[in-house]
Amino acid sequence: MSDPRPYHIISYGTLLGTQFFQSFVGGVIAFRALPRPQFASLQTAIFPVYFSLQTALPVVVALTASKGRHLLGLSGLTAPENRWGTLIPLATVAITGLINQVILRPLTVNIMHERKQQETRDGKKSYDAGPHSKEMIELNKKFGRIHGISSLVNLGSFIATIYYGAVLSKKLQ
Repeated sequence: MSDPRPYHIISYGTLLGTQFFQSFVGGVIAFRALPRPQFASLQTAIFPVYFSLQTALPVVVALTASKGRHLLGLSGLTAPENRWGTLIPLATVAITGLINQVILRPLTVNIMHERKQQETRDGKKSYDAGPHSKEMIELNKKFGRIHGISSLVNLGSFIATIYYGAVLSKKLQ
């Protein structure tokens, strides 16, 4: 790789585009267009790939960060002039993707399974109009909390990606 800049821009664009599309376009359209069980199945299939990309792509962006045609390398990324503009936002994106992939997604999936079992016991879907059993009310609250935390973590990741894009744009000539 003689000039890392094209790889840097392409990997950054892929990261930003993936985050924007999943968070604000595809997910919203799927929620509106699909019945709840199909939407849940779709998201369950998409999220492992999405969170993996959200974890890996900022690493690629960091590894292809350069000053002109020369890679910054680890010492360049940790240098004071690059720490807040490059290292911190990209590390934030990678870490938030990893948190969603390794911690929050499994918790969400487990709660979904628990709700499915409770639906069988109650004879009623978790999203049907109330009243619900105490167990289902608690599972719905638990799901809402974890899903909300995951959404906030994802939003933090998106903001960090946008921030890095603003830093990157100032380097363009």
